[in-house]
Amino acid sequence: MLSIAVWKFTSCDGCQLTLLDCEDELLPLTRQVRFAHFAEMTSASEPGPYDVSIVEGSVTTPAEAERIRWIREHSTVLVVIGACATSGGIQALRNFADVEEYRSVVYASPEYIETLATSTAIADHVQVDYELRGCPIDKGQLIEVVTALAAGREPDLPETSVCTECKRRGLTCVLVAHGTPCLGPVTHAGCGALCPAVNRGCYGCFGPMKQPNVPALVPLLRRSGMGDDELQLVFATFNAAAEWS
Repeated sequence: MLSIAVWKFTSCDGCQLTLLDCEDELLPLTRQVRFAHFAEMTSASEPGPYDVSIVEGSVTTPAEAERIRWIREHSTVLVVIGACATSGGIQALRNFADVEEYRSVVYASPEYIETLATSTAIADHVQVDYELRGCPIDKGQLIEVVTALAAGREPDLPETSVCTECKRRGLTCVLVAHGTPCLGPVTHAGCGALCPAVNRGCYGCFGPMKQPNVPALVPLLRRSGMGDDELQLVFATFNAAAEWS
Protein backbone atom coordinates (compact mmCIF):
# COMPACT_ATOMS: atom_id res chain seq x y z
CA MET A 1 0.00 0.00 0.00
CA LEU A 2 1.31 3.41 -1.03
CA SER A 3 1.98 5.70 1.93
CA ILE A 4 1.30 9.37 1.20
CA ALA A 5 2.25 12.39 3.30
CA VAL A 6 0.85 15.85 2.57
CA TRP A 7 2.78 18.89 3.76
CA LYS A 8 1.97 22.61 3.97
CA PHE A 9 4.47 25.40 3.49
CA THR A 10 3.66 29.09 2.88
CA SER A 11 0.34 28.97 1.03
CA CYS A 12 -3.41 29.46 1.35
CA ASP A 13 -4.26 25.72 1.65
CA GLY A 14 -6.34 25.86 -1.53
CA CYS A 15 -4.46 23.04 -3.26
CA GLN A 16 -4.76 20.79 -0.21
CA LEU A 17 -8.49 21.49 -0.25
CA THR A 18 -8.54 20.33 -3.87
CA LEU A 19 -7.24 16.98 -2.61
CA LEU A 20 -9.89 16.86 0.11
CA ASP A 21 -12.52 17.55 -2.57
CA CYS A 22 -11.52 14.31 -4.32
CA GLU A 23 -13.72 12.24 -2.00
CA ASP A 24 -15.51 10.14 -4.60
CA GLU A 25 -12.41 9.71 -6.76
CA LEU A 26 -10.24 8.57 -3.83
CA LEU A 27 -12.72 6.00 -2.49
CA PRO A 28 -11.75 3.33 -5.08
CA LEU A 29 -8.11 3.76 -4.03
CA THR A 30 -8.57 3.09 -0.33
CA ARG A 31 -7.02 -0.36 -0.64
CA GLN A 32 -4.04 0.98 -2.58
CA VAL A 33 -3.07 4.17 -0.75
CA ARG A 34 -3.11 5.48 2.80
CA PHE A 35 -2.45 8.97 4.13
CA ALA A 36 0.33 8.66 6.68
CA HIS A 37 0.42 12.40 7.35
CA PHE A 38 -2.13 15.02 6.32
CA ALA A 39 -2.72 17.68 8.97
CA GLU A 40 -5.49 19.31 6.93
CA MET A 41 -7.45 16.06 7.17
CA THR A 42 -6.48 14.42 10.48
CA SER A 43 -4.31 14.95 13.55
CA ALA A 44 -3.04 11.34 13.28
CA SER A 45 0.46 11.14 11.84
CA GLU A 46 2.81 8.25 11.10
CA PRO A 47 6.59 8.60 11.07
CA GLY A 48 8.42 8.30 7.76
CA PRO A 49 9.83 7.27 5.45
CA TYR A 50 7.01 7.86 2.96
CA ASP A 51 6.46 6.49 -0.54
CA VAL A 52 5.08 9.82 -1.75
CA SER A 53 5.17 13.30 -0.27
CA ILE A 54 2.86 15.96 -1.67
CA VAL A 55 3.97 19.50 -0.87
CA GLU A 56 1.92 22.68 -1.11
CA GLY A 57 3.42 26.12 -0.64
CA SER A 58 6.65 28.05 -1.13
CA VAL A 59 9.77 28.34 1.01
CA THR A 60 9.74 31.70 2.81
CA THR A 61 11.43 31.06 6.17
CA PRO A 62 14.70 29.45 7.34
CA ALA A 63 12.67 26.75 9.12
CA GLU A 64 10.87 25.85 5.88
CA ALA A 65 14.16 25.60 4.00
CA GLU A 66 15.34 23.09 6.59
CA ARG A 67 12.05 21.19 6.71
CA ILE A 68 11.84 20.62 2.96
CA ARG A 69 15.26 18.97 3.03
CA TRP A 70 14.04 16.62 5.75
CA ILE A 71 10.92 15.78 3.73
CA ARG A 72 12.99 15.07 0.63
CA GLU A 73 15.29 12.73 2.58
CA HIS A 74 12.32 10.78 3.92
CA SER A 75 10.31 10.55 0.68
CA THR A 76 10.80 8.24 -2.29
CA VAL A 77 8.76 10.50 -4.60
CA LEU A 78 8.23 14.22 -4.12
CA VAL A 79 5.24 15.89 -5.79
CA VAL A 80 4.76 19.65 -5.50
CA ILE A 81 1.35 21.18 -6.09
CA GLY A 82 0.23 24.70 -6.94
CA ALA A 83 1.76 27.96 -8.06
CA CYS A 84 3.30 28.58 -4.65
CA ALA A 85 5.24 25.32 -4.69
CA THR A 86 6.19 25.48 -8.38
CA SER A 87 7.15 29.16 -8.70
CA GLY A 88 6.97 30.87 -5.32
CA GLY A 89 3.36 31.98 -5.66
CA ILE A 90 1.89 35.44 -5.47
CA GLN A 91 3.90 36.00 -2.29
CA ALA A 92 7.01 35.99 -4.50
CA LEU A 93 6.19 39.62 -5.25
CA ARG A 94 8.36 40.20 -2.16
CA ASN A 95 11.32 39.14 -4.32
CA PHE A 96 11.17 42.51 -6.07
CA ALA A 97 10.87 44.66 -2.95
CA ASP A 98 12.58 45.42 0.37
CA VAL A 99 11.36 42.76 2.78
CA GLU A 100 12.99 44.45 5.76
CA GLU A 101 10.98 47.60 5.06
CA TYR A 102 7.77 45.57 4.80
CA ARG A 103 8.52 43.78 8.06
CA SER A 104 9.09 47.04 9.92
CA VAL A 105 5.82 48.52 8.67
CA VAL A 106 3.49 45.50 8.88
CA TYR A 107 4.44 43.99 12.25
CA ALA A 108 4.29 45.67 15.64
CA SER A 109 7.30 43.63 16.82
CA PRO A 110 9.29 42.85 13.66
CA GLU A 111 12.19 41.47 15.66
CA TYR A 112 10.15 38.33 16.32
CA ILE A 113 9.53 37.64 12.63
CA GLU A 114 11.91 35.20 10.95
CA THR A 115 11.61 35.36 7.19
CA LEU A 116 13.69 35.03 4.07
CA ALA A 117 14.11 37.89 1.62
CA THR A 118 12.50 35.78 -1.11
CA SER A 119 9.68 33.32 -1.67
CA THR A 120 10.99 30.43 -3.74
CA ALA A 121 9.76 27.24 -5.37
CA ILE A 122 10.40 23.86 -3.77
CA ALA A 123 12.60 22.87 -6.73
CA ASP A 124 14.98 25.71 -5.81
CA HIS A 125 15.87 23.75 -2.68
CA VAL A 126 15.52 20.03 -3.40
CA GLN A 127 14.99 17.65 -6.30
CA VAL A 128 11.33 17.44 -7.33
CA ASP A 129 9.86 14.47 -9.19
CA TYR A 130 6.55 15.90 -10.40
CA GLU A 131 5.02 19.38 -10.53
CA LEU A 132 1.32 20.17 -10.69
CA ARG A 133 0.73 23.77 -11.73
CA GLY A 134 -2.16 26.09 -11.05
CA CYS A 135 -3.79 28.36 -8.49
CA PRO A 136 -5.34 26.07 -7.44
CA ILE A 137 -4.31 22.82 -9.11
CA ASP A 138 -6.55 20.80 -11.39
CA LYS A 139 -8.39 18.00 -9.61
CA GLY A 140 -8.06 15.63 -12.56
CA GLN A 141 -4.28 16.04 -12.71
CA LEU A 142 -3.97 15.29 -9.01
CA ILE A 143 -6.01 12.10 -9.30
CA GLU A 144 -3.91 11.10 -12.33
CA VAL A 145 -0.69 11.40 -10.33
CA VAL A 146 -2.02 9.48 -7.32
CA THR A 147 -3.53 6.66 -9.39
CA ALA A 148 -0.45 6.41 -11.61
CA LEU A 149 1.93 6.13 -8.66
CA ALA A 150 -0.35 3.59 -6.99
CA ALA A 151 -0.30 1.54 -10.22
CA GLY A 152 3.47 1.87 -10.63
CA ARG A 153 3.37 3.83 -13.88
CA GLU A 154 4.42 7.32 -14.99
CA PRO A 155 1.72 10.02 -14.64
CA ASP A 156 0.44 11.46 -17.92
CA LEU A 157 0.89 15.22 -17.46
CA PRO A 158 0.63 17.84 -20.24
CA GLU A 159 3.66 19.78 -21.46
CA THR A 160 1.89 22.01 -23.98
CA SER A 161 0.11 25.39 -23.77
CA VAL A 162 -3.47 26.32 -22.91
CA CYS A 163 -4.03 26.94 -26.64
CA THR A 164 -3.94 23.19 -27.28
CA GLU A 165 -6.74 22.71 -24.76
CA CYS A 166 -8.79 25.39 -26.49
CA LYS A 167 -8.37 23.54 -29.80
CA ARG A 168 -9.39 20.22 -28.27
CA ARG A 169 -12.55 21.81 -26.88
CA GLY A 170 -13.35 23.50 -30.17
CA LEU A 171 -13.22 26.97 -28.64
CA THR A 172 -12.91 30.15 -30.66
CA CYS A 173 -9.64 31.98 -29.92
CA VAL A 174 -10.56 35.00 -27.79
CA LEU A 175 -7.30 36.74 -28.70
CA VAL A 176 -7.66 36.44 -32.48
CA ALA A 177 -11.45 36.63 -32.81
CA HIS A 178 -12.29 39.20 -30.14
CA GLY A 179 -9.02 40.99 -29.40
CA THR A 180 -9.20 39.88 -25.76
CA PRO A 181 -5.76 39.84 -24.06
CA CYS A 182 -4.87 36.21 -23.36
CA LEU A 183 -1.78 34.45 -21.98
CA GLY A 184 -2.91 31.08 -23.34
CA PRO A 185 -0.13 30.79 -25.96
CA VAL A 186 2.60 30.92 -23.27
CA THR A 187 0.80 29.32 -20.30
CA HIS A 188 1.22 25.70 -19.23
CA ALA A 189 -1.76 23.47 -20.02
CA GLY A 190 -3.76 21.70 -17.35
CA CYS A 191 -6.74 23.88 -16.49
CA GLY A 192 -8.86 22.70 -19.41
CA ALA A 193 -9.01 26.24 -20.84
CA LEU A 194 -11.41 27.39 -18.13
CA CYS A 195 -11.28 31.12 -18.85
CA PRO A 196 -11.35 31.02 -22.66
CA ALA A 197 -14.36 28.69 -22.37
CA VAL A 198 -16.33 31.65 -20.96
CA ASN A 199 -14.83 34.18 -23.39
CA ARG A 200 -12.21 35.46 -20.97
CA GLY A 201 -8.50 35.62 -21.62
CA CYS A 202 -6.12 33.27 -19.83
CA TYR A 203 -4.52 34.86 -16.74
CA GLY A 204 -1.55 32.50 -16.57
CA CYS A 205 -2.58 30.64 -13.41
CA PHE A 206 -0.61 27.55 -14.45
CA GLY A 207 2.60 29.47 -15.08
CA PRO A 208 4.80 29.48 -18.17
CA MET A 209 4.89 26.49 -20.47
CA LYS A 210 8.22 24.98 -21.48
CA GLN A 211 10.06 27.50 -23.69
CA PRO A 212 7.29 30.15 -23.82
CA ASN A 213 7.58 32.56 -26.75
CA VAL A 214 6.65 35.71 -24.84
CA PRO A 215 8.33 38.13 -27.30
CA ALA A 216 5.98 36.88 -30.04
CA LEU A 217 2.92 37.29 -27.81
CA VAL A 218 3.63 40.80 -26.52
CA PRO A 219 2.84 42.59 -29.83
CA LEU A 220 -0.54 40.82 -29.91
CA LEU A 221 -1.26 41.89 -26.35
CA ARG A 222 -0.34 45.47 -27.24
CA ARG A 223 -2.66 45.30 -30.25
CA SER A 224 -5.39 44.20 -27.84
CA GLY A 225 -4.99 47.45 -25.91
CA MET A 226 -2.45 46.61 -23.22
CA GLY A 227 0.15 49.24 -22.34
CA ASP A 228 3.47 48.88 -20.52
CA ASP A 229 1.85 48.94 -17.07
CA GLU A 230 -0.72 46.30 -17.99
CA LEU A 231 1.95 44.07 -19.52
CA GLN A 232 4.02 44.29 -16.38
CA LEU A 233 1.09 43.46 -14.14
CA VAL A 234 -0.28 40.57 -16.18
CA PHE A 235 2.92 38.57 -15.70
CA ALA A 236 3.18 39.47 -11.99
CA THR A 237 0.29 37.58 -10.44
CA PHE A 238 0.14 33.90 -9.45
CA ASN A 239 3.56 33.08 -10.91
CA ALA A 240 5.39 36.39 -10.46
CA ALA A 241 8.83 34.83 -10.00
CA ALA A 242 8.51 32.23 -12.78
CA GLU A 243 10.72 32.31 -15.89
CA TRP A 244 8.31 33.69 -18.47
CA SER A 245 11.05 34.49 -20.99
